[in-house]
Amino acid sequence: MGTASRLLLLLHNLLLLLPPGAFGFASSLDSDFTFTLPAGRKECFFQPMRHGASLEVEYQVLDGAGLDVDFYLESPKGEILVFHQRKSDGVHTVETEDGDYMFCFDNTFSTISEKVIFFELILDNMGEGELEDWKKYITGTDLLDMKLEDILESINNVKARLSKSLQIQTLLRAFEARDRNIQESNFDTVNFWSMVNLGVMVVVSAVQVYMLKSLFEDKRKSRT
Repeated sequence: MGTASRLLLLLHNLLLLLPPGAFGFASSLDSDFTFTLPAGRKECFFQPMRHGASLEVEYQVLDGAGLDVDFYLESPKGEILVFHQRKSDGVHTVETEDGDYMFCFDNTFSTISEKVIFFELILDNMGEGELEDWKKYITGTDLLDMKLEDILESINNVKARLSKSLQIQTLLRAFEARDRNIQESNFDTVNFWSMVNLGVMVVVSAVQVYMLKSLFEDKRKSRT
């Protein structure tokens, strides 16, 4: 039996020893959201947190005049932890305490243009201690000079890297969406001014033809 087969057998026996629900990975604590913020409006979101965890908020303005928005993050005690004015993107990480954290996007400074905003929340240390009880269900954790803790650490490392890859892909999609909106806006602007220049050239050409024609006209009246 090869090493890979024996490793699979070890994992299979481990799952058989565990009662239902005793072993598992925490659900993903990364989430993202895209919304439209109308002109002259402010939108706030709330995130419950626990003591000793960390909250990371990353945002980007994907579309809208100026590609900017006001952002602030408020603690459960009402303290302003982060405040940025007229920014197109930002990344902020804070160590948290028990309570609801509020973060807001403010577009009240704009009276005409709405903004399309993407943001992502990354929550760390949100209850991983609940998964530590699996050790009491396991006996004989040493096999093939490999400990069960090493196996789980490797699996968790793979999971963390996959989550990071998904996060990077999400951010790349957001960057791509913002760049596409900028290109489309520039395309419309170039087309508009091209038509304006074309109209001016046509008018100037008509005036020049009329003036040249008037220079060669014989305005003397013939007498009979």
